[in-house]
Amino acid sequence: MSPTKGFGVREPAIIEAPSVLGLRPSGVEGLAAALLGAGLGDRLGAVLAGRVEAPAYDPARDPESGVLNPGGIADYSVRLADAVGGVIDRGLFPVVLGGDCSILLGNLLALRRRGRYGLLFLDGHTDFYQPAAEPTGEVASMELALATGRGPRVLADIEGLGPLVRDEDVVAFGFRDSEESAAAGMQPLPQRLHAVDLDGVRALGAAAAARQAVGRLGEYWVHLDVDVLDDALMPAVDYRLPGGLSWAELESVLRTALGDERAVGLDVTIFNPRLDPYGTIAARLVECLCRGLG
Repeated sequence: MSPTKGFGVREPAIIEAPSVLGLRPSGVEGLAAALLGAGLGDRLGAVLAGRVEAPAYDPARDPESGVLNPGGIADYSVRLADAVGGVIDRGLFPVVLGGDCSILLGNLLALRRRGRYGLLFLDGHTDFYQPAAEPTGEVASMELALATGRGPRVLADIEGLGPLVRDEDVVAFGFRDSEESAAAGMQPLPQRLHAVDLDGVRALGAAAAARQAVGRLGEYWVHLDVDVLDDALMPAVDYRLPGGLSWAELESVLRTALGDERAVGLDVTIFNPRLDPYGTIAARLVECLCRGLG
């Protein structure tokens, strides 16, 4: 692991990463603005550390890689990694507000440049698709596969540093898409990657499951796709799936994971404010994040 310790208790610094290159311009590009408008920055007392703009979206699937916007995502990942790395080098704790889940690649690239790190992957889906099994080529359905070195080289080996995270340094936590992904032909999760599905979280209890998860990791990044929440509580996402964590369970997981000095950063993805016309879900999500980070 990297010799640098203890990013996880530093002052938070918010980076806006409104990329939809791995999905489509559905509304998730407004995530950062919605959460900041609901008071996230003020409540955290966070430094505002800039915004990384994405290149133009290309709706055509790349015939060579089989995914949407491969070059754009690779370029964006490098620039986002520069921004995240700058925050880390200042001794601050990066909180990256997406955007879709493809922003994970840039966040992990920033860490991979510095050494070996882990990943706590909080997501209702495992996002381990290979291009051949992803119906539209959306990288937001395959970012965990790409981060672990599986998929087209342009994204699985950015800067020649792939994999960005090793299988054994990942815990996929709270997912509930096993039947759906198997039916779609998604490649299986590797045996060395630790997987705790929603039923496994419930069997242990959220806090105990989170303690066990982070206990498997050294220093680690926390990825939060808000569709890990119960669909009845978080309908403002593009791919809905019944079930999920309660607000209280997610807050408990975040307190456990982000309260550990080995946590090095957090990203938040997929919340779609267009599906939250009154801003009530954004306000509740800000409350959850503040409790988790607090």
